[in-house]
Amino acid sequence: MRTYRSRARTPRIAGERRMLVAMAVDATGSGMYVPFSLVFFHHVTGLPFATVGLVLTVVGLLGLGALPLAGAAVDRYGARRVQLLLYGVRGTGFLLYPFAHSLPAFAAVALATAFGDRAFPAVQQSLVGEVAQGADRDRLQASSRALRNGGLGAGSLLASLVVGFGGDAGFTAAAWLNAASFALAACLMRGVRPERRGTVTPTASGASGEGLRGAGATRPAGYRQVFADRPFLGLTAVNFLNALGYSALSVLFPLYITTWLRGPQALTGTAFTLNTVMCAAGGVVVGARVRSRGARRTRSAALGSLLFAAAFAAQIVLGTFRPGSGIVLGGALLIIVVLYTLGELVHSPSAGALSVAAAPDALRGRYLAAYQLSWSLAAAVAPSLFTGLMAVDGRMPWVVLVVTSMVAAGGLVRLERRLPRRAVHVPTPALPAVTLCGSAAWPPGAEAPGAPPQTPVRA
Repeated sequence: MRTYRSRARTPRIAGERRMLVAMAVDATGSGMYVPFSLVFFHHVTGLPFATVGLVLTVVGLLGLGALPLAGAAVDRYGARRVQLLLYGVRGTGFLLYPFAHSLPAFAAVALATAFGDRAFPAVQQSLVGEVAQGADRDRLQASSRALRNGGLGAGSLLASLVVGFGGDAGFTAAAWLNAASFALAACLMRGVRPERRGTVTPTASGASGEGLRGAGATRPAGYRQVFADRPFLGLTAVNFLNALGYSALSVLFPLYITTWLRGPQALTGTAFTLNTVMCAAGGVVVGARVRSRGARRTRSAALGSLLFAAAFAAQIVLGTFRPGSGIVLGGALLIIVVLYTLGELVHSPSAGALSVAAAPDALRGRYLAAYQLSWSLAAAVAPSLFTGLMAVDGRMPWVVLVVTSMVAAGGLVRLERRLPRRAVHVPTPALPAVTLCGSAAWPPGAEAPGAPPQTPVRA
């Protein structure tokens, strides 16, 4: 008897629309200051550029201390409560920035805001893990990435218009609009009700928690279990290598284009715009295509790393020939940016969902706080690393990035057998069975004989 599955639309999870709108609002507000943060804070506070830069660097490093605290708070109180608190801290910070004209006041407000900014990505990842399961996590990761890029672009454009019409007062207006965006996002997130899913029994081996859930589970072991989980620490180390590649677009591209290639500064803005548009327009589509192919998260993330490596290798070739024609140089750079962005579109949703799924439910906050350190450390290391290598040879940073991306791809594949199966494989939601004989071959919602386990989708 031949049996077919109907093509049904995947149901949305509870509160998904509100959560996605909140992500878009948050990103739009952040886009009003992220692209020109030094200029923004200089105009808002009136302090010199050197002072602003030094304070932002110091508080950014100190802000890393918020990660372990936020992780523990998520495991105890839930991701949504901690996220609402961070929205309040970040919103209050931007509300107060226009009044922080002295160095101590600016440092105090910047430190509090840095704590909120550094902790927020790990908390949001934890929330995705609480509200979604299986393939829904990958879908939300792709949607989040697309909305983040679209929101940053829209916020940057809005800030340009506000500053263009308002002058210096426009920067103050942008700060308060950003604070308002955090308040609106918090209001939207209050309607999202994630479900808490039991606890995890700590084990001597520090395994990632697959099969450890149960009503009679004992109290989790805290960060000791995280540090004992070697597969997850390996995943975090691999992400640090990939995170260096993510830093290349904002840190290395502008320096490389203007110094080594001697190209016009306008190419930098064009590269940013192309990357943002592609991520916003293609994030969900590419993520859905990867999931439909049934690729393991480790392998799709490894494919993204290989695409990164190809783009970085192309930069070495371009930097060797250094075409004198502006048209040839611009065209080659745009092709490289397209290849780089494809790597980002393939890698980001799979790697993000992999980290969430590899973390046990009861310790997800601590696990993802540790994972977030790989992003923060890469962002801190990248400027000095890239500029130091550029001083030797303009192609050296790209050589290092090719190596790190290749090592990351190999590391993801090697970790495949050591990570929990539920983290590596993307479950496909069960669809109703339809037969040619007018009766179902198996009950609705049941699995076909020999089919992989299905994860139900909550209404």
